[in-house]
Amino acid sequence: MSGYTTVLSELIKKAEATRPARVEKARKGEHFPALTMEQRQQWLKKYHPDYKSDGRRKLLIGPNKGMELPEEVASLIESRSRLNTKAVDLKKADYETDLLVIGAGGAGTAAALVAQELGLKVLVSTKLRHGDSNTVMAEGGIQGATQEGDSPYFHYLDVIGGGHFSNAPALAAALTNDAPLIINWLEDLGMMFDKAPSGRMKVRHGGGTCRKRMHSSGDMTGAEIMRVLRDEARNRDNDIKMLEFSPAVELILDSTGKAAGAVLYNLETKEYYVVRAKAVVVATGGFGRLHIQGFPTTNHYGATADGIVMAYRAGAKLQDLDSTQYHPTGAIFPEQNVGLLITEKVRGLGAQLLNVDGEQFCFPLEPRDVESACVIRECLDIGKGVVTPTGRFGVWLDSPMIDLLHGEGTVRKELPAKYIQFKRYDIDISRVPMLIYPTLHYQNGGIQIDEWSRTGIDGLFSAGEVSGGVHGRNRLMGNSLLDVLVFGRRAGLKAAEYAKSAKTGSPLSLKHVDDFNKEIEGAGIRSAGVSPILLPDYAPDHVKARQIV
Repeated sequence: MSGYTTVLSELIKKAEATRPARVEKARKGEHFPALTMEQRQQWLKKYHPDYKSDGRRKLLIGPNKGMELPEEVASLIESRSRLNTKAVDLKKADYETDLLVIGAGGAGTAAALVAQELGLKVLVSTKLRHGDSNTVMAEGGIQGATQEGDSPYFHYLDVIGGGHFSNAPALAAALTNDAPLIINWLEDLGMMFDKAPSGRMKVRHGGGTCRKRMHSSGDMTGAEIMRVLRDEARNRDNDIKMLEFSPAVELILDSTGKAAGAVLYNLETKEYYVVRAKAVVVATGGFGRLHIQGFPTTNHYGATADGIVMAYRAGAKLQDLDSTQYHPTGAIFPEQNVGLLITEKVRGLGAQLLNVDGEQFCFPLEPRDVESACVIRECLDIGKGVVTPTGRFGVWLDSPMIDLLHGEGTVRKELPAKYIQFKRYDIDISRVPMLIYPTLHYQNGGIQIDEWSRTGIDGLFSAGEVSGGVHGRNRLMGNSLLDVLVFGRRAGLKAAEYAKSAKTGSPLSLKHVDDFNKEIEGAGIRSAGVSPILLPDYAPDHVKARQIV
């Protein structure tokens, strides 16, 4: 227990004192009562960050003018282009391809694979390395109604209920209907799912689910998915070309307003490249590195909302972007782990949330936004949070319960990555609880699409976290890994159909970028920055004060 301070070690004893009684109840199937629908709404409105009136403002320009968004997101969207459009020669393309995929996480790679199977030459542009994405950061599992007693119908009801009935129904239907096909596809590609000795898939509950349908690969499910997708794409390198460290900075339209490529920026050489394509898929992921309302984040280093910025300038509409998901269990101690995702699988295995007195205060598998609101309420309103040495608030996630409920060694077997991540700081999560607090986890909204990943711009498709409407105002566990694959594959399919019939030869244009910059000036936005920002800036204020550029 040496990883915890003396004060925290003493507080852990209160959790240990209540553990035998709590374990006994859990074995009997007795659980802390879930909140009613009315209570859920009360808790959300009073405690969830999305419902705060401060820190938000309305967009002044663009297709969604008047939409209220977090200040960080609105300011990024209403930024000037980092590109000097007059210096870009669009008459000569550095690359020509059937399909340009922007982003090489799960959604982008899935789109590339399907398009290649349909005969397209694909160019994939990615900011970092192939697979550096939120997909590889996802841990707990992927949902799919593959078991007896379950069906896409029940899955659909869970998705709609979890999203507080704000989802786009057609998108939710596509997500849940395709789910069993996605599980089969992944297994055919060689994914190593958790299975019983009989060979049957292991499935568990997630928050807000009425059936056990969470398929997993330890607590590294996203990494395993990305492994098989990446390997498959690399084995098709005659048709799928990968440009790493080359993010897109602007979409290119043709003279008729259709998507026709993008301008890329080489992070290493600082060169710009023009790509001409018959169709474009935007799969750039989320915005966690904007740190909405100052929250830490689970997101990877490149999650800076690039796709939203570029698509909005080109005229695409946005949806549900005012809603941000805060995962209820982000690490808050030790300091080196702050923001680190603690997968919902931990609670699915039986771990409970406890306050400073070792008392359970909420049902552990509420929908994520509700669970987050419960934790914030306990810490900031009720005043029963645990305070870390740096002044952060948190509550205990009682992981030692897992071995007591399922047998010695379950934590190490089912949660190997989490075990290692804490063990390096002398914290054995099979023996002592973790200290957690909500962390910024997911961009609920994004580019508006239909059920086939089509945006409002001909030739432009979007898939994964950069898109909106699938999850509404709250996403359930295991539906993000599903989302990237369902809509990544659908984007690849429809982009291939479009590219095969597309008429080419129209002049390329960046006029929409110039027009957007003029809109900024016309709206009197004096503080407009530059975007896409590409990578987050963590320089402290005293350093920034001396930076002239």
